[in-house]
Amino acid sequence: MKSFRKELWFNIKYRREFINITSQIEECLAQSGIQEGLILVNAMHITASVFINDDEGGLHQDYEKWLEHLAPHEPISQYKHNNTGEDNGDAHLKRQIMGREVVVAVTNGMLDFGPWEQIFYGEFDGGRKKRVLVKIIGE
Repeated sequence: MKSFRKELWFNIKYRREFINITSQIEECLAQSGIQEGLILVNAMHITASVFINDDEGGLHQDYEKWLEHLAPHEPISQYKHNNTGEDNGDAHLKRQIMGREVVVAVTNGMLDFGPWEQIFYGEFDGGRKKRVLVKIIGE
């Protein structure tokens, strides 16, 4: 069995962003040479997420609205976590809802997706450099 590991780095400009990283993951898969196996894509920050869904702008706006309704950023005093001097208590909760990582099957050297599926990095406390781990195992 072979394994491949790579970190992808992103300069996140805004507090919250959804970035389609499917093409970068496909590049990693091609670099790995693995034809059959599994690929793990993991947000390496506790205020970020990796998830799979449709790349449709209205859906992303719906996520933004829904997440802000569930865990509004302000007032920041509503989160005990922010008593530490942070202002990102909401971002931790949003990450919990959206998930930490995804695992995708690799078949014939390709991501084995259903229709419309894409991989996204979701950032909830941006404004700085962030990374994603890509780990591929297989033959």
